[in-house]
Amino acid sequence: MKNCVLIGSGNVAWSLAPALQDAGYNVSQVWSRNPYHAAELAAEVGADAIIDLAEIRHDADIYIITVTDDGIASLASRLTARDGLWVHTSGSVNADALSPITDTYGVLYPLQTFTKGRVTELSDVPVYIEAADPATLERIREVASAISSRVRCADSRQRRRIHAAAVFACNFTNHLWAIADRLLRQTGDGLSVLYPLITETTRKAMEMPPLDAQTGPARRGDKRIVSAHIHALDADDARVYAAISESIMKTYTADERD
Repeated sequence: MKNCVLIGSGNVAWSLAPALQDAGYNVSQVWSRNPYHAAELAAEVGADAIIDLAEIRHDADIYIITVTDDGIASLASRLTARDGLWVHTSGSVNADALSPITDTYGVLYPLQTFTKGRVTELSDVPVYIEAADPATLERIREVASAISSRVRCADSRQRRRIHAAAVFACNFTNHLWAIADRLLRQTGDGLSVLYPLITETTRKAMEMPPLDAQTGPARRGDKRIVSAHIHALDADDARVYAAISESIMKTYTADERD
């Protein structure tokens, strides 16, 4: 059984830890700056909770850094040279951010949205991998294949574009749902009235090209309705509505010219 150390106890770690454990890896330590967070996740997988970087064992087979993107390089600079395989799980941070630690480093990036305390099944989630060299890539592929059936290679530049696409599809979409929920609550309803619409929109996105599935006033070029909506909204929501409507209209004007 291979020993694994998780460095970070946030959103990604909460799904990655049980997935690794189910795949036969021994998650032996969980590090976090917050002792409560480290203990909380460690208890879920029977690991030791640690808050001192110096306590990270030196003989683990794999070390997985799951801290926030802007904390990866800083953390790597504070860790002494170690053996073992080192990876981070970021979609947008270069693989070589881990080069201060070891020569056997890379990336294991699961393309999914994660929430702390909510375990997400990873077996069908695309996992993008990158490594410092071919031999290390195969080691990372072995780990990734143990938790997912959809393992793909992507260098740091490609991963950033993939991550940006994910932000459009997930984070921006969720923000728009939050705006819709707030607007509906002002009328006495809530987002639940849009569940059938959200379900059908999502189904169409998975069954046909989204470019072909687009509907609505901006798609039709109905500037009168677009303007009426904008004037019915407060300033912040109006700016978002106007910007997205303009993007849609430009997309289909250009497409139809072609």
